[in-house]
Amino acid sequence: MRQNNYNGALQQPINSGFNATSTATDVIKGIDLTGKIAIVTGGNAGIGLETTKVLAAAGATVIVPARDTKKAKKNLQGIINVELEAMDLIDPVSIDAFAEKFLASARPLHLLINNAGIMWVPLRRDSRGIESQLATNYLAQFHLAARLWPSLKKANGARVINVSSHGHQFAAFNFDDPNFQHREYETLQAYGQSKTASNLFALELDNRGKAFNVRAYSVHPGSIGGTELAREAPIALFQQLGFYDAEGNIYPEVAASLKTIPQGAATTVWCATSPLLNNAGGVYCEDVNIAELADEKSGSSNTGGVCLYSLDETHAKRLWTLSEEMTGIRFRVDGSVVKEGAFHNFIL
Repeated sequence: MRQNNYNGALQQPINSGFNATSTATDVIKGIDLTGKIAIVTGGNAGIGLETTKVLAAAGATVIVPARDTKKAKKNLQGIINVELEAMDLIDPVSIDAFAEKFLASARPLHLLINNAGIMWVPLRRDSRGIESQLATNYLAQFHLAARLWPSLKKANGARVINVSSHGHQFAAFNFDDPNFQHREYETLQAYGQSKTASNLFALELDNRGKAFNVRAYSVHPGSIGGTELAREAPIALFQQLGFYDAEGNIYPEVAASLKTIPQGAATTVWCATSPLLNNAGGVYCEDVNIAELADEKSGSSNTGGVCLYSLDETHAKRLWTLSEEMTGIRFRVDGSVVKEGAFHNFIL
């Protein structure tokens, strides 16, 4: 039996041959994706766009679901092997519609790359009353993977990549009050919780899915310049994190440490395609390698690696059950996926 990564059992770097400066193009050299089907959420901007370009250039058909299809069409212009579809991750009905259309195509799904996300936003809630960062950064991943599960199994060799963040170190998952109904909202706590949830989901999905040849990974792409993730962030937040000085200028050492977009997409592409990970799923990766465990005793959120609370077996299983309750989806990897609650019922 292949070992799982519960409680960090597999969480040790390997000889990947790459490092923090490697680019997505570097890590995919020699890999042919002809005939493979990929879905990349947020694949029309930032590291998602770079991921789309690199996978498509290697021969994959890449489907990019986007909220703003007009903007996405412009950004994707000229890229071969790309299909554009509409989907808004904060809208469960939109996720259902996208998934139903893909399932109707009867195609296998070899790569599901949950890249899209939001950060540094004020308190907002979706139509279900769920806090927006949790809804977008995590529950949408769970929902989409559940709905596309038949196609992932059909691939007979699929991978699910959750683009997480070093920011998971900001917060463990708060099972008592995940939606900030009884505690003061703090945007970085909400972001950290959503990314911890993404890590726990990859951990549990891999353990449940590997019997069907579906593996899952979570990825910290690095701190990257030139993306749209911080478009709503006030300068005060960057100052709080130690990135900007009192005058609002980025510290030179911080600027020098930022990755380029091609470097930021490298770990995602490596997790999606590297044969080195064939028997090592459920791991959290950064800098094109399996990450080390974080030094949580330091009390600093500026250290690298992954926190053990983000790989906890009990929390992963508990979160799966909670996610089914919050989405109204019973996600059973060995049988049917049943949609309940306020939505129409279906069995796949």
